[in-house]
Amino acid sequence: MTVDARSLPENATIETDVCIIGAGVAGLTLAREFIGSGFRVCLLECGGPGPDRATQSLFWGENKGHPYFPLDVSHSCGFGGTTNHWTIRLGDNRLGVRLRPLDRIDFEEREWIPYSGWPFQKSHLDPYYDRAQSICQVGSSTYDLQDWEDPRTTPRLPFVSSRVQTAIFHFTSRDIFIKDYREAINKADNITTYLYANALELETDESAQTVTRLRAGCLQGKKFWVSAKQFVLALGAIETARLLLLSDKSHRCGLGNENDLVGRFFMEHPHIWTGRFFSPATGIIDATALYRMHTANTRLIMGKLTLNEEVLRREKLLNYCVSLHEEPVPKRRNAVPSWGLVSWPLLSPHNGRSAAKHMGSAPRGIPPVKERGSAALTRDRLYNRGNGLGRVISGFDDAAISAYRKTRSRLGSVVNRFRSSKKITVFQLNHMTEQSPNPDSRVTLDDERDMLGRRRICLNWQLNPLDIRSIIRAQEIIDEELRNAGLGWLRIDLKDETPPPHLEGGWHHMGTTRMHRDPKKGVVNEHCRVHSTTNVFIAGPSVFPTGGYANPVLTIIALTARLADHVKGLME
Repeated sequence: MTVDARSLPENATIETDVCIIGAGVAGLTLAREFIGSGFRVCLLECGGPGPDRATQSLFWGENKGHPYFPLDVSHSCGFGGTTNHWTIRLGDNRLGVRLRPLDRIDFEEREWIPYSGWPFQKSHLDPYYDRAQSICQVGSSTYDLQDWEDPRTTPRLPFVSSRVQTAIFHFTSRDIFIKDYREAINKADNITTYLYANALELETDESAQTVTRLRAGCLQGKKFWVSAKQFVLALGAIETARLLLLSDKSHRCGLGNENDLVGRFFMEHPHIWTGRFFSPATGIIDATALYRMHTANTRLIMGKLTLNEEVLRREKLLNYCVSLHEEPVPKRRNAVPSWGLVSWPLLSPHNGRSAAKHMGSAPRGIPPVKERGSAALTRDRLYNRGNGLGRVISGFDDAAISAYRKTRSRLGSVVNRFRSSKKITVFQLNHMTEQSPNPDSRVTLDDERDMLGRRRICLNWQLNPLDIRSIIRAQEIIDEELRNAGLGWLRIDLKDETPPPHLEGGWHHMGTTRMHRDPKKGVVNEHCRVHSTTNVFIAGPSVFPTGGYANPVLTIIALTARLADHVKGLME
């Protein structure tokens, strides 16, 4: 049953056994798991059947760290929560999201990543990942490359070594949550959904350890209460932290915040379009078919490039993946593919100087530049190999042929391959990476208040040098492997460990109520219960100690299924 909370009498009290706050991925998964159970469930959603502007405005807050999306658009109110932000086109007028579990290494305590480590290994969560696959109606739970590639039509890129690997992503539709599960939950006799119900504050008993009721309200000013035996916060990483911090009557710093951890360790998946993959290889478009969205074994999948665990450990890097996106070759005379193409045979330490000696002076009007960093195949480095290469840049066809003729004995088959291909294919690189846990990256309360009288959020998203260094080094390794395999090369644009302004997130809010067995190191325990309480649990990505590179959806659902079993045990 669904009830409009605005129709409730003023100061009404809803009596229930389990109160779930938030009807996003975690809240809906939990409610679905409770269908038909022997206890009453109350599901609160701040929005309506779908997103609405008035409620959305309650999420507005201040960003004062690394540039980030406006907070009132980076997560969504309304039934379905952030599923309303799943916008990948799956065909048949369906929209959806990528799915992949975290890797084994993501759960480990890694000595080069402070604050890393989950209370359990991935093997513990694997059965719940299987359930998550079923909940997402994906079917097969395998993500093994050999189960999805076709050596004839969608082979993996033929790297010489195993340093660079291919990770498989599945896809699911948002309709499963905002249509199918809405209908199932609405039909459940033991579940009542309240729309337009905003959580204002959690109140405790005299011991300040057990939450007795939730104070809630509607935008129109009406207030009511929810009394329950167990409370589950499923509001997302920002709003969950906000509710705990607002619940400060019995706890001056907020509920669960005795060790000043609520709101800290805010993480995202850094997303950045940077660099290019240049390939003169014949048939490279067909050879990269696996790395585009396609159907395999009746499932929609795609591959991305990543690094194997041995490389991550040896190089002390964060987990990382990158997708390849073909771009049209510009027709302008001095377009990037022209200088990138020619720079391939001319940029070795010996051949570049030799070619420069024969090519003469640089074109007029091109200022001298200083070399910045060690990234190969940048325009700056090309000029620094010799001013004579300017003619190569300004006129590819004649200059490339001339360079080939004058350095044939040294360039040999490399240039010959370019001459025979007559074309270079360029791919843009879209990186999605792990962020290292950072206690200074955090959510706090601002002094400004929203229409319900709650203090608004202030987000200070902070990145570490390791976050950027991992992206740069991962590109260098991929570049080396592409060259070794004769597939092409990368142009790496990032120069240092300073986060570039165009680095963004993916609306993947994580980490503000992290999980740890020690209450001095985490807000919730291994069962996702707030340490200092007896009956408050948290479902969702805010409990992630680390986030890997995979979209958080599948892990959210797996953890929520695990939490559902635990709560059911408490209610027996």
